[in-house]
Amino acid sequence: MPCPLAELNACSLPRFLEVCGPLYEHSPWVAERAFARRPFSSREALHAALLDAVASASPDEQLSLIRAHPDLVGRLAREGRLTSASTGEQAAAGLDALSADEIASFERFNAAYRERFGFPFVICAREHRKEAILAAFPVRLGHSADEERATAIAEIGRIGRLRLGDAVSEA
Repeated sequence: MPCPLAELNACSLPRFLEVCGPLYEHSPWVAERAFARRPFSSREALHAALLDAVASASPDEQLSLIRAHPDLVGRLAREGRLTSASTGEQAAAGLDALSADEIASFERFNAAYRERFGFPFVICAREHRKEAILAAFPVRLGHSADEERATAIAEIGRIGRLRLGDAVSEA
């Protein structure tokens, strides 16, 4: 059951972190920094505060946020050790029903991407299907490191927006 925005506007920091901390993968500091901007007039205003917290973070903090994300179809996914949100997102993209060849492709692309950029490939899986995600790897592997950092941060913002929609209601 989503938490009403009015409750978030009046709650304690621990309650706020309980609801909004998981919106950004293993990075509750994002929600903690947004907390001070209450009250929020809408979910969009809350999302903007979360995005601002990420944008104003240091480059090292942003890199840690990117690195907090799991590889798509990676070892953690295969071992059932993803967060429930990540598990659902990967399943929504069809990544829980891959052939052995598709899994091998993901493993090759994940390794090449990590080798090139030093962090995992991040894409808003709920907005894509497995074919589109596989097609995005070679394109993004051609980007510069700065382009990919910016792309990863933008994708994390999309993931956060969708998770916020699941976790918080306007009413």
